Amino acid sequence: MRKRRSDAQPETDGFVERRRPWLSGERRRSLTGWGFLLPAALLLLVMSFLPMLQALLLSFQTGRGTNFSFADPLWYNYERLLHDEIFKLALQNTFIYLIIQVPIMLVMALVLANLLNNPRLRLKGLWRTAIFLPCAVSLVAYSLVFRTLFANEGFVNDVIVGLGGTAVNWLGTPDTARFVLILGLLWRWTGFNMVFYLAALQNIDYSSIEAARMDGANSWQVFWNVTVPQLKPMILLTAIMSTNGTLQLFDESWSLTHGGPAYTTMSMSHYLYEVSFLKNPNFGYAAAISFVILVLVAALAFFQMKVGDKRD
Repeated sequence: MRKRRSDAQPETDGFVERRRPWLSGERRRSLTGWGFLLPAALLLLVMSFLPMLQALLLSFQTGRGTNFSFADPLWYNYERLLHDEIFKLALQNTFIYLIIQVPIMLVMALVLANLLNNPRLRLKGLWRTAIFLPCAVSLVAYSLVFRTLFANEGFVNDVIVGLGGTAVNWLGTPDTARFVLILGLLWRWTGFNMVFYLAALQNIDYSSIEAARMDGANSWQVFWNVTVPQLKPMILLTAIMSTNGTLQLFDESWSLTHGGPAYTTMSMSHYLYEVSFLKNPNFGYAAAISFVILVLVAALAFFQMKVGDKRD
C-alpha cells in the first residue's frame, strides 16, 4: 500500500503542476477583480463615453429637430464661437470667477482648517459643522436668501442706509452682481474644501511642528514652512476640483442672477443650457460649446498637475 501511494504521488504532482499556470491564486484574484470591474466599466462605456462620442459628432453638425447634417466646413460650429459675443462674455465671466473666487476660497479654507485643528479649541465640532453646513443647504433656498438680502430694499441696503450710506443696486449692475455671485460661491464652498484640509491635517507628523517650535519658529512660520508643504497634495487636489467646478459653474448663475444684467454674470455652462433648450435651441452649437469647456477643464487640470506635482 505504501508503495502504491508513492507511485501515485508523481501523477498527482504532475496534475497539480499542469493546472497551476491556469488556476494559480494570482490568476484567480486577477479574474475575480476583472469580474467585479467589468459591469462598472460597461456602464461607464454605455452611459458616459458613448454619449461623449455622439456629442463630439453632433458638434460637427447643424440643423434643427431631427434634421441634422454635417456642417460645411466641418468646424463651422467652432468657428462660430470665435464671433459669438455672448459666448466671449460668458467665457470672460467664468474666468473672473476662477481668478478671484478660487484662490480666496482655498486660502480661507486652509486658514479655517488650521484654526479648527487646534487641540485646545473648545466646541470644535460645532464650529466645523457650522462652516460646513452651507454645502448641505439647497441651492434654491440659498439663492432666494441671497437675492432677498441683496435686493434693492433688502437687509444689506437697510444696514447701509442705516449707517448713513446710499442704497446699492446689487443685482442690477455688472460689478456688484458678480460680487454677490462670488460671495455666494465663497459662502457655499469654503467649508467643503475645509473638510479636505482637516482630514489632511490629521496625517501630519506632529513631531515636525514641535521641532519647528523648539527651533524658535513662530505660529506663522510653522504654518507656512511646516504645515503647508505637507498639505501640498491636498492643496493640489482641491485646486483642481475647485477649478473644474468653477469652469462648469451653472447653478449660481442660473438661480442667483439669471445671468443678468445683460449676460454680465452668465457662465459658460449657463450659456450652454440656453443654447440647448432656450432661445431657438441648437444642439450642434451647444455640443461645440460643451467640448470647449471640456478642453479648458482638461488643459487647466493638466497645467496644475505639472506645476503642483513635483514627485519623481
